[in-house]
This record gives sequence, C-alpha cells and structure tokens, in this order.
Amino acid sequence: MHEANYSFATVARRLASLRSFFRFGMREGWVKDNPAKPLRNPRKPRNLPHVLSTEEVRRLLEAPPANDPMGLRDRAILETLYSAGLRISELVGLNDSDLDLRAEVVRVRGKGRRERLAPLGSHAVRAIRRWLAVREIHPSFVDNPDRPLFVNRFKLRLTTRSVARMLEKYLIQTGLDQRTTPHSLRHSFATHLLNAGADIRSVQELLGHKSLVTTQIYTHLTTANLKAVYEKAHPRAR
Repeated sequence: MHEANYSFATVARRLASLRSFFRFGMREGWVKDNPAKPLRNPRKPRNLPHVLSTEEVRRLLEAPPANDPMGLRDRAILETLYSAGLRISELVGLNDSDLDLRAEVVRVRGKGRRERLAPLGSHAVRAIRRWLAVREIHPSFVDNPDRPLFVNRFKLRLTTRSVARMLEKYLIQTGLDQRTTPHSLRHSFATHLLNAGADIRSVQELLGHKSLVTTQIYTHLTTANLKAVYEKAHPRAR
C-alpha cells in the first residue's frame, strides 16, 4: 500500500479491517492467531494549520456592515471566535448566562463536557454589546435560562453550518484565502499569542486542550515564522 501511495487514512482503515476480521476468525475458531495484530499503522502526517496574518484578521473582522442587525451579529461572531479562540461548536452553544461582559469573560463548554473561562478582548465585548442591543429572539427563549447568544434570521439558535456559510461570504468579499474556516480563527488566535511571547502552557489553557501535545503544533508555526525572518534578515543565513 505504501508503494502504491495510499494515504495514511486508507492504510489505517484497511489494517483496522484486517485486525477485526482475524479477531472474528479467532472467536469462530478457524484461525489460531491474528497475523494483522503486530502490523503498525503508518505515522500520521501533521499538517500545519492554515493561519491568517494579523492584518488579514483585521480585514475579515471589519468586513461585516455595522448598519444592520445581521452585520452586527456577524461582527460579534467573528470577534468572539478570534478573541476567545473558540471552536465553532463552542460558539453556537453559548448562552446569555455564559457571558460576563463586566469581567470580560465567557464560560465555554468544550470537548468532553469540560468547562473553561475564556477572556474576551475589548473589541469583542463592544461587538457583543452592539449585537445584544439589536437582537430579537424567538418567543420560546424569552424566559429560557438557555437563551442562545447568537441567533439566525428566524430568531433561533445558529448552527455551525450557518456560521461557516457566513464566513465564506466575507472571505469572497475581502478576497482572503478560501481555505479559511471558522477554525482558522482559533489557529490564528493561538499562533498570534505565541508569536507575541505567550507561554505555551497558558495557550493550552486558553484553548482548552487536555494535552500539551495538541497545543505544540502551533510552536511549529512560530518556529517557521522565526526561521523565515532569520533567513530574510541575517546576512549569512544563506
């Protein structure tokens, strides 16, 4: 399979199928051992995430119009994604009760039902306040403690797909890289923090990563940036 240039995912899936097949054969008694068990999966390549520059982030965040409710909502969404480094599922799951705008923090429910407090920058707080001032919610949410922070045109909770479509619109409008996804803002959040001198443990906490290994991919990005600067500036780099 390697010689045929199959992808990591294809090789891993076929090996898993073989292991399961021979486990079944052992239970049925027509084989004595599992010849696929010692076969190791190939090492999964770690592709560096797509990241926007600070200038590209600024262009994107300023794209939504400030003269209509949906534009104010979209700006609040983009500011919150970038300011707090949220996953898109975490963003659409936010309720009014999760916000503490005075303290400039938001309670986030991440993977594995783990909760964390994420800080909000002044730009995000201001954008959220402007959105809340014009937001209209569905009657079913009026007295509901789980009232969603971000709603669609039907005044119901936004879906992840709706946010992705919204972002696509502004990417076309600003001419930014079409590979950019809502998660790219989370990647950009982490990378920009590390580039500015934040320590990796703090970034791990802010992202809600259980393991530091998950966060370390961003150090590869910052190292690549430093190397590019070095090669451009040092007289004997090349």
